[in-house]
Amino acid sequence: MEQPLAPYSVCNLAAVNLAEMADKETKTVNFEKLRQTVAVGVRMQDNVIDATPYFLEDNKNQALGERRVGLGVMGLHDLLIYCETEYGSEEGNVLIDKVFETIATTAYETSVELAKEKGSFPFLIGNSDAETNRLRQAFTQTGFMQKMPEHVREAILENGIRNSHLLTVAPTGSTGTMVGVSTGLEPYFSFSYFRSGRLGKFIEVKADIVQDYLDRHPEADPNQLPSWFVSAMELAPEAHADVQCVIQRWIDSSISKTVNAPKGYSVEQVEKVYERLYRGGAKGGTVYVDGSRDSQVLTLKAEENTVDEYETNVEKAHVVLVDTISDLRSTDVTIGSEVGNTCPVCRKGKVKEIGGCNTCTNCNAQLKCGL
Repeated sequence: MEQPLAPYSVCNLAAVNLAEMADKETKTVNFEKLRQTVAVGVRMQDNVIDATPYFLEDNKNQALGERRVGLGVMGLHDLLIYCETEYGSEEGNVLIDKVFETIATTAYETSVELAKEKGSFPFLIGNSDAETNRLRQAFTQTGFMQKMPEHVREAILENGIRNSHLLTVAPTGSTGTMVGVSTGLEPYFSFSYFRSGRLGKFIEVKADIVQDYLDRHPEADPNQLPSWFVSAMELAPEAHADVQCVIQRWIDSSISKTVNAPKGYSVEQVEKVYERLYRGGAKGGTVYVDGSRDSQVLTLKAEENTVDEYETNVEKAHVVLVDTISDLRSTDVTIGSEVGNTCPVCRKGKVKEIGGCNTCTNCNAQLKCGL
């Protein structure tokens, strides 16, 4: 649960594309660009609160009273790859901590500046100066604010703050996929995998960042990529949990994060992961044991992954084919939402409704019906 809300609260989310914050030449994070992007994002989201047409008066009163926003991220794994740093490693967690400290501090500094310009969120304003000061004191003494830099707390005591909450990490599944980067704070599930879509049972997806790396390093072997191309299923569940806990320190709401565990993970092992999340300060968490459901959205092979036939250890193989997500998005769309009308099987024919089924005009594959 990445956005716990009060009654009638409104979810106002946006995400910074961290892939764009990397300096590919120096293999570092452009922190100045990150600060500028976060500042613009907070101001934009604050404006959205006033521009939104509210259908319920209770929603309007709550939204305008707390002025809650949730700025998050996508492309975290891309950023780490561009910095040649492994997701889940000690070095990676140090860099992640610095990135999210920058995001949190900048967001709060920007909200204080907005309070100077436009006033604090109304729920932080009392009936007298004394009551307002008391509310500000209480705000800065919360557990999250105690972790923030001293100058931020002092600025809030002096000037108030425009927004009651500023940060959250939502999944960004659709938007992250749309722009071709890793979603939310997740590592890539794989760099070549199959997604269950509305057209056909499985559609193969290839990560753009692999082809980008190969274009910049033609000498590289696509089947033996560097260690920073680690995938979600190659990480220990504990590594997933630790990344979430590092980020939670700088997130005032909560985080959407899946801890991927291998097939056969026991109840006791899952329990220990949740305990690790709790001790690390996470506000929530999800542990998904591979193959624990009859079907799942993401798989490493294009067939039904039942408990009997799914292999526990999947060999690491980074396969990059000619087609990319961008190529798939370029097709026209009247059937489905993943690859338009292009057949996901042969990539040549068009999918048409023939005899009640969605059928390819080239290879005659009969795809999933009942769209």
